[in-house]
Amino acid sequence: MDQRAGCVAAWWDMVARNLRSFPHSCSTLGRKIATLYDSFTSKSLKEHIFPPLMDMLIFFNFFKAPFLVDLKKPELKIPHTANFYIQVEPGVILGIWHTVPSCRGEDAKGKSRCWYEAALRDGNPIIVYLHGSAEHRAAPHRLELVKVLSDGGFHVLSVDYRGFGDSTGKPTEEGLTADAVCVYEWTKARSGTTPVCLWGHSLGTGVATNAAKVLEEKGSPVDAVILEAPFTNMWVATINYPLLKIYRKLPGFLHAVMDALRRDKIVFPNDENVKFLSSPLLIIHGEDDKTVPLEYGKKLYEIAHNAYRNKERVKMAIFPPGFQHNFLCKSPTLLKIVRDFLSQQWA
Repeated sequence: MDQRAGCVAAWWDMVARNLRSFPHSCSTLGRKIATLYDSFTSKSLKEHIFPPLMDMLIFFNFFKAPFLVDLKKPELKIPHTANFYIQVEPGVILGIWHTVPSCRGEDAKGKSRCWYEAALRDGNPIIVYLHGSAEHRAAPHRLELVKVLSDGGFHVLSVDYRGFGDSTGKPTEEGLTADAVCVYEWTKARSGTTPVCLWGHSLGTGVATNAAKVLEEKGSPVDAVILEAPFTNMWVATINYPLLKIYRKLPGFLHAVMDALRRDKIVFPNDENVKFLSSPLLIIHGEDDKTVPLEYGKKLYEIAHNAYRNKERVKMAIFPPGFQHNFLCKSPTLLKIVRDFLSQQWA
């Protein structure tokens, strides 16, 4: 134990001894403090620090930009959009924006939430958008993608996972997966024969394949999956994350990072998940993506293509430099690539 941990442990030891000597009326509190002390001293300092630190770096949900946005009033940021909430489980309520296709924009004016829900059955394809880490559903680059998809004739449900935006709860891999499964099933129950696609970006690709695997195991394969800037798994992505690369040569650093991810059960194993899927799968990636390098997308495509029985169900589109990690939505070819793929798969 290092010097700082030793000082803290000594302080806890003094508090625990003093509390144990209090009168009987304080014995319960004393036992609680003593238990906390035992719990603290049974772990090293890095065990106290690394797991919450990794949670912060992976999810970054505390960074709730853009600030001063009223998430209950999406019409201030994007047209023909309604805000609503879904309860996943006790204590977890998700905030979602439903943007209808632009071709229905006039119809949507002044309409209630019930109208938006009924519109899911209008035959226009639906995308459940699972965003990356940090910020929330009103982030500018996310709104830009939603507008492109809406102009292309898609309904888009922009989901804030638990702990993001105004959604309640604390983010975990298991929790985010449950959120995506819940929203997909909620949408399918209201969409009639209209197909529903899971679209994950960055961290959201891990959420998307986790959810798709769960639904596959339930016997309800997802209608389609689109992965934008995917990684192979979170362990590989984390040790190559630009912010952490400068620390990789520190003794024991990588081991501590892996231990923290393992302890918090953070894996997001895209490379394993795609082996179990049968859903149409489109991978899109930019050549100049420095956050999640193109090599990860290529590797994931190779794994999926080898695993799928029907090779025509797996496609990859690589975009030229200029769009980096967040802005494939600016590509003039994105919409055509997506529509062509889905039309072929859903024909």
